[in-house]
Amino acid sequence: MTPKSDFFDRVWLVVAEIPFGKVTTYGHIAEHLGSKSAARTVGWALKAAAGANLPCHRVVNRFGALSGQKSFGGPFIMEERLRSEGIDFVEEGVVDMQKHLWIPGS
Repeated sequence: MTPKSDFFDRVWLVVAEIPFGKVTTYGHIAEHLGSKSAARTVGWALKAAAGANLPCHRVVNRFGALSGQKSFGGPFIMEERLRSEGIDFVEEGVVDMQKHLWIPGS
């Protein structure tokens, strides 16, 4: 097993824990895993998980924007999935982070 695949596995375990109706950020996942500067690598791990039964739609960028929406087969699918969980938006494509942020390990 390579260090990269080990990191990806740990990212997927954290993503699996994100509660329904909550979101977290690439950076919060990276920091929780002890590598605060690895937010981009978290994104690569999520891209590699395409088709897996993980709630990757619950991971947004640090501003609450839906930066991973290309991986969901269309620009609105990620937002639709989040809205179906009761997640509110402060503007188009930007989650209300004050209300819905979940920080891993908290």
